[in-house]
Amino acid sequence: MKYSLTTYLLTVTIISFLGLCVKNLWLAVTQKYIDNRSMNLPFLLGYGLAVVGIYLIFLTPKKWFSKKPAHKFIIYFSYFIVMMFLVSIGKIIVGKTVERICGFAYWNYECLPLHITKYTSIPTSIGFTGIIMFFMEFIMEPLLSGVQMLPNITLNISAATFAVLLTCDFLSAFETCTATEDKINAGDMNFQANAETIVPLYSLSK
Repeated sequence: MKYSLTTYLLTVTIISFLGLCVKNLWLAVTQKYIDNRSMNLPFLLGYGLAVVGIYLIFLTPKKWFSKKPAHKFIIYFSYFIVMMFLVSIGKIIVGKTVERICGFAYWNYECLPLHITKYTSIPTSIGFTGIIMFFMEFIMEPLLSGVQMLPNITLNISAATFAVLLTCDFLSAFETCTATEDKINAGDMNFQANAETIVPLYSLSK
């Protein structure tokens, strides 16, 4: 394996932070609010796991050139279609799984045009795919190489520490969301009036 396990783990952390930044920059500009998905730490673990997982399985567009010599446009178009399919199916699977197990919709795209179920839409899938392709083409391998160059003790301690912190925060966020949904469904009016203090959603328009 070209990169160590701890390199991949710390890269998951970095991408999770970048994912939170990109997501909230988009929300701030288009919707006038930011949303931390009830996380206490500034990371969205799902983004980090997804991007690193895609890299491990599908590599980068450049690697496709060496494995499948063909016209450049065909390679990029094929990679784009595969990524878009993965993004769409992945979001549907994750969304439905969370809804079935935890009882709430983690996100909802029904207000968007060309949505496919409430968990994905063609516009959002195109957007996510474009970001993934750019990241894979220009950033992923330089990032991995840079992380790998860290001193071993720094890399190992950082990777292990952040892995534990992000996992605990992720589980805590789901517990919070589930408890919130249960209280709302139970008709706790006092709780509903103060729900924003329990499920953080910071409005920039106030």
